[in-house]
Amino acid sequence: MAPFSVGIAEYAKRAFLYRWNLLAFLGASAIAIMSPFPDAALPLVAAAELIYLAGLVSNNRFRQAIDAEVHQASTQQTAATTQRSLQDVVAGFPFEARTRFEQLRSRCLEMRAIAQGVRGRQQPTGEDSNTQALDRMLWVFLRLLTSQQYLQRFLERTNEVEIRNRMKEAEAKLQSQGATDERIKRSLEDSLLVQQQRLDNYNKAKLNLDYVRVELDRIEAKIQAITEAAVNRQDPDFLTSQIDSVSESMQSTEKAIDELQQLTGIVDEMQAPPVILEADLGQVQR
Repeated sequence: MAPFSVGIAEYAKRAFLYRWNLLAFLGASAIAIMSPFPDAALPLVAAAELIYLAGLVSNNRFRQAIDAEVHQASTQQTAATTQRSLQDVVAGFPFEARTRFEQLRSRCLEMRAIAQGVRGRQQPTGEDSNTQALDRMLWVFLRLLTSQQYLQRFLERTNEVEIRNRMKEAEAKLQSQGATDERIKRSLEDSLLVQQQRLDNYNKAKLNLDYVRVELDRIEAKIQAITEAAVNRQDPDFLTSQIDSVSESMQSTEKAIDELQQLTGIVDEMQAPPVILEADLGQVQR
């Protein structure tokens, strides 16, 4: 992977806008303008500035410092955007789903604190491997809750009885019409096909919702079991090893979520598991 670099233009811009350089350049320019020979002095000031910029931009330590500064600012901005996105997702849940997620997250934090207390360890930062592993499972749980919300909304706004009635009406008209007009016959056949597709989609959504509910219960129970078992384990990487042991089922669930998103039109702005345990997601409104 190529090292992070902001480019020559950004290096030159940062070097020029450095406050002491800017002050010296403006001061020298003012003196040159007020001198008896401004036409000769100003090009000298410009030439000196170009020499300074070229020297600083060619300095490897300067470029590394600018790269690090820009990369850190970009990372902080991304983290802030991700946290706001998480807050928006959680806040958009119905009360029951929002409470369920918040309680599971709180349970993880509680069990992690107890496990650390048993081992006499300081609370780790968000870079801790156990925290990252739990974040992945909570991210899957959160995405399942999102899929459940959209599927429930779709089913609530789709009337199965109405679809079946329209199918019956189209079938009756098709049988009574016979072959008197080919155009009407094709139109009725197409109407019947469309209603059948709607019914198939409705039934598929019901099956998907059943699957999501089962997976939510499974992932929730798995998270609770792993965090509770970690309290009695001395191995600091127990959580990670346990979550790795169910990675295959997690991958299967994540693949299913991706397929559900294609059906529901949901698009994840965050493809990788974001920081969840350490994030400030606000309190569940009660």
